[in-house]
Amino acid sequence: MPTIVLRFPGGRYHATPGGHHVNEGIVEWPPSPWRLVRALIACGYATQHWESVPSAGRRLVESLSSTLPEYRLPPAALGHSRHYMPMARMKEGREETTLVLDSFADVGDGELWVRWATTLDEEARRLFDTLVAHLGYLGRSESWVTGESVADDRSMPIGGRAVPHSDLLRAGKTFEQVALRAPELAEEYALWRKREVDEAIVAAGLANAKSPAQRKKIDAIEAAFPLDLIECLQRDTAWWKAHKWSRPPGARSVLYWRERGGLEVGPPAAARPPKEHRVEAALLALTTPSGSRSALPTLPRTLPQAELLHQALVSKAKPEEAPCPELVGRDAARVPLKGHQHAHILPVDLDADGHIDHILVFARMGLGSRALRAVRATRKTYMKGGAGELQVAVAGTGALEDLRAIAGGLGAGVEHVLGPRGGTTLWTSASPYVPPRHLKVRGRSSLEGQIQEELASRGLPPARIEVLKWDSDTLSLRHFVRRRQRGPQPPQDVCVALRLEFEGRVVGPICLGYGAHFGLGRFRAE
Repeated sequence: MPTIVLRFPGGRYHATPGGHHVNEGIVEWPPSPWRLVRALIACGYATQHWESVPSAGRRLVESLSSTLPEYRLPPAALGHSRHYMPMARMKEGREETTLVLDSFADVGDGELWVRWATTLDEEARRLFDTLVAHLGYLGRSESWVTGESVADDRSMPIGGRAVPHSDLLRAGKTFEQVALRAPELAEEYALWRKREVDEAIVAAGLANAKSPAQRKKIDAIEAAFPLDLIECLQRDTAWWKAHKWSRPPGARSVLYWRERGGLEVGPPAAARPPKEHRVEAALLALTTPSGSRSALPTLPRTLPQAELLHQALVSKAKPEEAPCPELVGRDAARVPLKGHQHAHILPVDLDADGHIDHILVFARMGLGSRALRAVRATRKTYMKGGAGELQVAVAGTGALEDLRAIAGGLGAGVEHVLGPRGGTTLWTSASPYVPPRHLKVRGRSSLEGQIQEELASRGLPPARIEVLKWDSDTLSLRHFVRRRQRGPQPPQDVCVALRLEFEGRVVGPICLGYGAHFGLGRFRAE
C-alpha cells in the first residue's frame, strides 16, 4: 500500500478547498485526494522533465484514483494573515487596496501520513517513490513540504484519524464530517464521457454529420470533455471555467470522518521551532548588468571572487549576533572547526569559455537555515577590486549529486567538478596548488607530505602525486591570483600543477592547500 509522510518546513499548510473563495478563511484539511494526485503529476513535469505522463505514471495515477486514502493528521490550528493588496488605481489621492485573507493550518513540526489501500507494480512504485521525494510544495506555493515514501509494513500513528465515509462505518462522537474532492474512477469517467458526448451530439442535431463544418462542430463538443482521467487532472481552473464547468471534470465530492481536534479554531499553539534542515550545497549563477558573458571575471581571479562573495555571505548572516559556523569556520565559542567541515566557495566555469559563470558553495557539515538565508539574500557581488558589479542568483540547492541534473552543456562542466557517477581515479589541477606551509625537502612538510596529510584530514585515500611541467596545458595556472586581500597569506609564493592518481574511485569536489576554501588547489576529473 503506497504510503507517504509529509512534513512542513515552514510549519504551515496553505490550501483553499475547491468551490470556496480564499476570503472565506477555510483551509482544506486534510489535503484532498484530488490535490495529492495532481501534485504528483505536477512534480513529474517539474522534476522528471516529462513531456507527457508516461505509461508508469498513468498506471500510478489510475491506481491511486481507484481508492480513497486514509490519513493521520498532526495537531493543527486554523490561522490567517491579512494583506491589503494594491489595485493599481487611485481614489481621493490614495491608491485603493482590497483585503485578502491568507488562511492556513498551523501544523508546526507535525507529520501528515497518507495511505492508499491499493497495490502498485514495480515500475509504478519506483516512480511513486521518486515523485514523493521531489515534492516541494502542496497547496499554494508558500506551503512547502518534504515528502518521504515509507514501507507498507510501517504502522500509521494512532491519533488524528481521517477516514472515508461509508455506510458500514459508524464514527463516534469524537469525529466530525468534512467534504473533500477526489478523482473519479478512470473507467467510470470514460463511460460517463462517452454518454455525455453522444447526448450532446444528438442534441445539436449532428448525429448524421457528414460535412467538414459539421465534423468541426463535433470536434468542438468533444474538446469540452477531457479525453480521460489523466487529462482531467491536468486541466487548470481557467480551462474548465472557460468551458462552463462548475467544477473540474473528472472530480467527485467525497465525505470523510475527521477526528475532532484535527483543525482547532482558536489561538495557535506556541510556536515550535522547525527541525534544522541542512543541505549540502548551493549553486549560484553570475551575470553582469549588461548580460555579456565576456564581461564576467576570468578564471585567474578565482581567489578574489570567492573572497568577495564570502564577505557578502558573512555580512548577510549578521555575524554581530553570533558566528555562522558554516560560513566562518568557527563554532559559537569562536573555536576553529576541524576537518574542513565548513563552506568551500568555488568559482567554476561550467560552460568552458574561460570566465567564471557559477560559484559552488558546499559544506561537508551542511548549510543550515541561517547560512541558506544568507545565500538567498545575496543578490550581488563585485569584481576587479570592487569596481564592477555582478548579479547573483541561486540556481539551486540540495545535495552535490543533484547538480548532475543540470541540463545542456553545463552538465559536462559539473562532471569535471564532481567526477563521473561513482568517481574516478585521476584528478588534475584546475587551479594552482599553493602549499599551506613552508616547503621542506622531506618529511611531513615536503610537497608530498603536505598533500598526503591533507588528503587524510579530508577523509580521502592516499594518492600517487605527479608534478606537471609548465606547458601549454598548465601555464595558465601560473597567472592565478594567489594572495588574499584579507586574512592569512601563503607562507611562500610557490604554486604547482599536479595530477593525483588514487587506487580507488573518488568523487569530487577535491580542493587542497592554501586558499582551498576559496577555489585554489581545486582538481578536475579526467
